Amino acid sequence: MIRKALILKIHDAASMQRWNDKIRPVELRELDKQAHKMVISFILGKFEEENPEFNWIEVIEGGLFEFLQRIIVTDLKPQIFHRIREDRSKYKQLNRWVFDQLAPIMMPLGDAFCQRFQSYFEAPDENVNKRILSAAHFYATKWEFDIIERANPRGYEIEGIRKRLESMQEKYYDLKGSQQLALYSKLRNFADLCGQLRFQLRWSHLRRVPETSVLGHMLIVAILSYLLSLEIKACPRRCYNNYFTALFHDLPEVLTRDIVHPVKKSVGGLDSLIKEYEKERMEEEVYSLIQEDWHEEMRMFTEIEFKSVVTLDGALHEKTSDEISARFNEDRFNPRDGELVQAVDHFAAFCEAYLALANGVKAQAFDKTKASLREDYMGKTIAGLRFDEIYSDFD
Repeated sequence: MIRKALILKIHDAASMQRWNDKIRPVELRELDKQAHKMVISFILGKFEEENPEFNWIEVIEGGLFEFLQRIIVTDLKPQIFHRIREDRSKYKQLNRWVFDQLAPIMMPLGDAFCQRFQSYFEAPDENVNKRILSAAHFYATKWEFDIIERANPRGYEIEGIRKRLESMQEKYYDLKGSQQLALYSKLRNFADLCGQLRFQLRWSHLRRVPETSVLGHMLIVAILSYLLSLEIKACPRRCYNNYFTALFHDLPEVLTRDIVHPVKKSVGGLDSLIKEYEKERMEEEVYSLIQEDWHEEMRMFTEIEFKSVVTLDGALHEKTSDEISARFNEDRFNPRDGELVQAVDHFAAFCEAYLALANGVKAQAFDKTKASLREDYMGKTIAGLRFDEIYSDFD
């Protein structure tokens, strides 16, 4: 079971500044970079699904392992980190040290998970799944650098960084998705549109420490949804659907902004009106940027994100998560736990309020959110998970 210590460690990435030795016109944080990286991994992965080596679970877990590693080694400049990676012996020592730092908070996830974490960094081969993550890391870094370069056109190291990034881009042209990103501006615009959620802050009407963006929040919900999916022994497709639903569930907010829950509920029918407007804007501005055969899945991720569904005879059918666990927990049913994603979304909001209060930010809204969500999930079970036990870890 996920515990408080791991959840707080994941949130540390919201405070980790990137490019902090350069002039930055906007804040660039590690949490947002990792979220953008996983969005780009989704784009690249969709073009590799026919590759027999490709595995979505390896992409999801690899992204999580690299994220946790990055939290620990964040003080190392990229140039130094890459030099260490080139020396297998030193890199192995570094990863042993990283695991030692993370072991106390990872152990509750089980021995198998911890072993996969260790094995991931020990394996020397860079298969297609690792290359997707490496390419996504590159594209997210390049996206940030394009912002930095405009603010530092003649800055120290800028020309060298630009040349290094330009030389790296060609490394990934063996991936079909990299070719597509190079050739088609629409796909690049989709990645860019998702990246704009870095600049939309959660709870934007209140000061908060640490601040989290909508995109960073989406990654936290995705990670926790995936870990809880492992807890309930979800089949691989269910894990995939839960993770990417969580990663994209707030994507329409890039078109409407982050509207806080009390505002949505303040006027009768406003919530459904906003939802309808989001659907219209998604049709006009988002679906035109991505492949047509992705549309149905993206609608499931963003329009009915909090409904638990399975696919029967080619059509989506609503079920409960308990029913899915009992009868439909197989890849062939394409199951997705919307109830679980919604519960994790609420829990992420609880954590944001908890951290703001713990860091000395006093606001009635945070106290109310903590209390109301704690009460809403008292005694509540979803797919066998006792959510009150997860909340009680924060008492």
